[in-house]
Amino acid sequence: MSHLFSPLTLRGVVLRNRIAVSPMCEYSSQDGFANDWHLVHLGSRAVGGAGLVLTEAAAVSPEGRISPQDLGIWKEEHIPMLQRITDFIAGQGAVPGIQLAHAGRKASTLRPWEGSRAVPISEGGWQAVAPSAIPFNEVYPMPEALTETGIRKVLNDFKTAAERALKAGFKVIELHGAHGYLLHSFLSPLSNQRTDEYGGSFENRIRLLVQTVETVRTVWPEQYPLLVRISVTDWAENGWNPEESVKLAAILKNKGVDLIDCSSGGLAAHQKIPIGPLYQTPFAEKIRKEADIATGAVGMITTPQEAASVIAEGRADIVLLARELLRDPYFPLRAAHELEAEVKWPIQYERAKRR
Repeated sequence: MSHLFSPLTLRGVVLRNRIAVSPMCEYSSQDGFANDWHLVHLGSRAVGGAGLVLTEAAAVSPEGRISPQDLGIWKEEHIPMLQRITDFIAGQGAVPGIQLAHAGRKASTLRPWEGSRAVPISEGGWQAVAPSAIPFNEVYPMPEALTETGIRKVLNDFKTAAERALKAGFKVIELHGAHGYLLHSFLSPLSNQRTDEYGGSFENRIRLLVQTVETVRTVWPEQYPLLVRISVTDWAENGWNPEESVKLAAILKNKGVDLIDCSSGGLAAHQKIPIGPLYQTPFAEKIRKEADIATGAVGMITTPQEAASVIAEGRADIVLLARELLRDPYFPLRAAHELEAEVKWPIQYERAKRR
């Protein structure tokens, strides 16, 4: 059997294979509520054979949304529809996971197909926050620097979001510490110019992310995995870099993190990214080997052979697929056929298993 279709155990949770649905913003909510779109979008990937199905970034507070149409988990009323979704995902043999996020200085912006600019408060936008009052670029909002009170609120928002995730039936949480959003922006000296205990040194810049992990772990059950997505590099001079990511990953492992989801970029508008097949996989390999922690590879993994090679060669423990799963929600079933791996199909689809 292909290594891609071997199970992976993270704490008390067993993934049926090494294929995960990467968080992908759908920008299709009202007031943070999941709806039938999310049920079908996520449910179809579970039917399609993925081992782990992660939601898009779910905002831990209204001001933590990227756009007014983001998914949210900041109030109890969000739970029932999320519960319906997790029940369906689990019923197909996949593990339901949720990505908890705060957009930071990239908040209060239009959803992508409407343009690239801030949403003014007069049009339903809100005040963005960040480690320092530095905007992402000239058309994004000018953020306010978080006060100590604001930082305590962020930590409490992540904690209560994790409690709601548990009530909603999720078995995996991923914290979003990548792509220029709030937790990542504290990590990078390009966006964090604070002079208090949250800025300056490496130990200070990682403090908020470490505290978020510690806070979430106080309410997230011991038997359930906690993942963190990071941007391993900012792809910009004097920014966050792979060596710091290795150091951070080792610290997070000791704080109760089980897997690092290795992405990159998104913080610096002037970033230069050499995009190509498997372009981020070396980051997953580096952190896996040097920090001795499980990793996920993401980014332009588009064929069964590429996905299988990442796992077989020990470069990562899971592959997270995004656009390829938009093109083909049943990629895992197709990959199993091409790789001659025997996997269980939904009984309703069994008649199509053999050609």
